[in-house]
Amino acid sequence: MTEGRGFQLGTVGALTLSVVSSVSIVICNKALMSSLGFHFGCASFFPRPHSKWELGTLSTTLTSWHLLVTFCSLHVALKMKLFEHKPFDQRAVVGFGVLNGISIGLLNLSLGFNSVGFYQMTKLAIIPCTVFLETVFLAKRFSRSIQLSLAVLLFGVGVATVTDLQLNALGSILSALAVLTTCVAQIMTNTIQKTFKVSSTQLLYQSCPYQSMTLFITGPFLDKLLTTENVFAFNYTTLVLVFIVLSCMISVSVNFSTFLVIGKTSPITYQVLGHLKTCLVLAFGYILLHDPFNWRNILGIFIALVGMVLYSYRSSQESKQKLPDTSDRMVTNAAQFFQSKGDEADPLLKLEAGAKMSSSGGPLWQ
Repeated sequence: MTEGRGFQLGTVGALTLSVVSSVSIVICNKALMSSLGFHFGCASFFPRPHSKWELGTLSTTLTSWHLLVTFCSLHVALKMKLFEHKPFDQRAVVGFGVLNGISIGLLNLSLGFNSVGFYQMTKLAIIPCTVFLETVFLAKRFSRSIQLSLAVLLFGVGVATVTDLQLNALGSILSALAVLTTCVAQIMTNTIQKTFKVSSTQLLYQSCPYQSMTLFITGPFLDKLLTTENVFAFNYTTLVLVFIVLSCMISVSVNFSTFLVIGKTSPITYQVLGHLKTCLVLAFGYILLHDPFNWRNILGIFIALVGMVLYSYRSSQESKQKLPDTSDRMVTNAAQFFQSKGDEADPLLKLEAGAKMSSSGGPLWQ
């Protein structure tokens, strides 16, 4: 009972940390890009761009710096013995790290080659794609009530964020690849932690160098393609550097909480949380930055919140229903284990079995 309650508190803490850090980095990056003209941020930390100008400013270089700072911070934490280094399958680590980097790059390319509305539709497609992949390849089952709550959530977010839908062949292909790689990467985040019995911190520490390297190599080329500017030729004033350092510091918490949430819950729950962040960013943008806001945004956010509440309630109910079955299996397995150990360890039982065979006419020794 105490362990279950501790797990729930840990999950709530991870979700809260993810929301607070993500909203904070969006506000920081928006000031960095919109006010200071730094055109080399990341689409993942900018949930709702408003114009084609903002589309051109969202690239990958800053993300590579985020991941590099995250790795350095975790390395310091390792030296301070705040967590234990646990090496495991190196091929899985390299493949996972490179795939994560590719998915971020593809999301940014998708944003650069599509309209704002189509990019938002791309993000909405991640949940159905994840459900499909987990159902087909991991034999995971989602109840009707969970599917319904996710449909309500996606409809609400769509109403709040999707405006224009302009299709083109290259943009559609990039979006499809972005959705697929993002889903696989998030599923791997969860399965690797469970398969190799590693914590979110251990997985993040080992995969960060490969993610950062992938984006650091490809970032300048993608930036040049999307912004027609050279990241290394930018005029780095003191204020710009302050905001970049602040963004990198917040990103440590963002990256850590992302792996923590997916490891403790599931990729679907992480995506639901991501849409909650989008709603909060819309609200904070209207209150703090006076972004445009209309009845569609309000209605969409309300519908999305209803979907989130339904999803949270049904997930909680289904988890409680699974607990008794799990407890019964654990008790049964434990009883069988100790019984087998007792059979092996107690020579009197063997002697009794031999006596019965002897009295029944069978051989005493075999």
